[in-house]
Amino acid sequence: MSTTSDMEFIEGSGNVFADLGLPDAEKALAKAELAHTISAAIAGRNLVESQAAELLGVDQPELSALLRGRLSGFSIDRLLQFLLALDRDVEIVIKPHAGSRGQVRVVAVS
Repeated sequence: MSTTSDMEFIEGSGNVFADLGLPDAEKALAKAELAHTISAAIAGRNLVESQAAELLGVDQPELSALLRGRLSGFSIDRLLQFLLALDRDVEIVIKPHAGSRGQVRVVAVS
């Protein structure tokens, strides 16, 4: 039986998509965070999927895919439009990056 002292741990980067070596990891993380915020906004308004789908101008199966993390059919622009339809303000901040490469980061404020 192994114990935690026998295990090796690797600290993550903060982006699971990058840690898994997936392409476009920054974009994937941004889309996932936007989708999470959309899901929270829908729940906060006590909307069922059919109501939320109508509000966002999509069909229920498409919204269901979004809420289940199937994001390949959604652009960042489209996800931002969904947030606006859910009465959320969207603020984009662009600033110099301290490291060698820029990054995309989404921060949701309740």
